[in-house]
Amino acid sequence: MYKITSKSDDETYNIGMIIGYCCFEGTIITLNGQLGAGKTVLAKGIAKGLGIDDNVTSPSFAILNTYSGKLLLHHFDLYRLSNSEEVNELGFNEYFDGDGVCLIEWANDALLDKKKEVLLINIEGSGDDIRTITFEAFGEKHNKLLENIKKSLEIKK
Repeated sequence: MYKITSKSDDETYNIGMIIGYCCFEGTIITLNGQLGAGKTVLAKGIAKGLGIDDNVTSPSFAILNTYSGKLLLHHFDLYRLSNSEEVNELGFNEYFDGDGVCLIEWANDALLDKKKEVLLINIEGSGDDIRTITFEAFGEKHNKLLENIKKSLEIKK
């Protein structure tokens, strides 16, 4: 597990850029935190790190937005879904085993049980713009991803 503190939206965005830059084809990232914690800011940074210049928004009503960059970004918002069966019914599992990067907001624990490779990110606000961002990696590829992110964040300091 790895924790970092962000003191502003700009820092959160820049952390996201580093994450996006480090991603590889097949990366699966879950992004959790309370409403207003900064998930969308981090997602915009991840997209920028993937070379995406589009205006990235949280796909709350569409559930899935896909963007093109150096890798495809499949940005999910599962807030309105209550279980993994709904994810299956919508056919989203094909994205999790496909090309590109999957960024999943409000990921369902039942969905995660099926994946051996994932990077979990949790954002907690602690007043004003200060956020604690916690990373936990599962699987060899995502552990290496987290190591690369840590190294890149340390260099940035």
